[in-house]
Amino acid sequence: MRYYCLLTLVGSLTIFSSQANIRLPHVLSSTMVLQQQSQVNLWGWCEPGEKIAITTSWNHRTDSVKGTRDGNWRVTMPTPAAGGPYTIIFKGQNTIVLDSILIGEVWVCSGQSNMEMCETWGLPDVKADLPTCYTDKIRFFHVPHTTSQSPQDDCQGGWTICDSNTLKQFSALAYYFGKKLNHELNVPIGLIESAWGGTCAEVWTPAPLVAGDDILRTANEKQVPANGWPYKPAYCYNAMIAPLTSFTVAGALWYQGESNTAAPASYERLLTTMIASWRAAWGLPLPFYYVQIAPFKYGVPNQASLVREQEAKIMQVEHTGMVVISDLVTDTTDIHPKDKHDVGYRLAAWALADTYHRQGIDYKNPALESTEIKGDKIIVTCSNTGGSLMLKDKTSRELFLAGDDKVFWPATAHIEGDKLIVSAPGVKKPVAVRYQFSNSGIGNIFGKDGLPLAPFRTDNWPLGVE
Repeated sequence: MRYYCLLTLVGSLTIFSSQANIRLPHVLSSTMVLQQQSQVNLWGWCEPGEKIAITTSWNHRTDSVKGTRDGNWRVTMPTPAAGGPYTIIFKGQNTIVLDSILIGEVWVCSGQSNMEMCETWGLPDVKADLPTCYTDKIRFFHVPHTTSQSPQDDCQGGWTICDSNTLKQFSALAYYFGKKLNHELNVPIGLIESAWGGTCAEVWTPAPLVAGDDILRTANEKQVPANGWPYKPAYCYNAMIAPLTSFTVAGALWYQGESNTAAPASYERLLTTMIASWRAAWGLPLPFYYVQIAPFKYGVPNQASLVREQEAKIMQVEHTGMVVISDLVTDTTDIHPKDKHDVGYRLAAWALADTYHRQGIDYKNPALESTEIKGDKIIVTCSNTGGSLMLKDKTSRELFLAGDDKVFWPATAHIEGDKLIVSAPGVKKPVAVRYQFSNSGIGNIFGKDGLPLAPFRTDNWPLGVE
């Protein structure tokens, strides 16, 4: 009995000691990057009522905070302009020292497999970069695949420095985005990868927002459960996004949409809802830049073209931007285009121009602006052309005209500045024009700056996949 009591006492002391220690979430650790010139949060857990002193080396200032009755604590403090390395010391009943901290620009990178793709997927660009990729000024935080039915306050992971080992397992797209920003801004870059291949956008959206919307709830019911991929609303948001929302960031990148082709007509509604929820959770007007899904031979006609149309509409939301990558696809039977270098650089161009206000950057894809019917032709005027459109081959591809009968015929166009003059031998009285409006079509019309014309259609006829 005496032995049992002693064990009980030791166990109780051990538990008490564990509870008394200051604890930090995994995203607050040595080697991290904090957002520059902003109010950043530092938070964690401790004994209720415990007083904690926090000293930051960039200003040699000590702040103090008391744990709540629930054993939580949080402080907000300003960060200077980019620089480092710095240390942060947390002192209560125990002491935690975080070192090798840089201050710069931090971005969250999320979505499905095209965001996840890394060197181990056989990406030649990344493999070629490995011998020279080491830089202390780019740091990675990788969130492992995790699900939860309720929002979590911590996730696994740790900050690492970009080198030939860490890069092999990290998002190639995110890396190239960060590499470009680091070069152009000359500040440290922190990249947080929180992505999961095969996931639909609903799993990255808070559950009440899907459940409370008849359209989104019905669309989510069309998702086919598959082994290995969560599909229920919020399961990834709760475990892989919610724990990050106290960590101040500059913005978010997104590459997803392939897994929402089952209910494509509601994708704009879904993603704008998700974007708003993330901005509310962070308490920041996060810039949100995303990739339009690539040409691929999906099984149902027009399901991908409708998703792309929905993605283009999302740009009506403030501080969002979309990159078109149809010209970067070499195999439409592979849903994973291997060129992530140019995709990352195109996203970086959006960030440099829209977030960091750099001038003289070509970042917007040419897009449909207006149309005019003249006899047997439709004149298409495009925006963001850089002054004029151009063909990469002698004859235009993926253009189609239709009359009142709604039958589309292959069409051709000649270019006059920012205008396409479109005609088709089989259509004498055209009423609608489509460009690259199919699952796997790849067009060849570009702006003067070399960016591809975004897919479009001028009709709103039912496609049978809504």
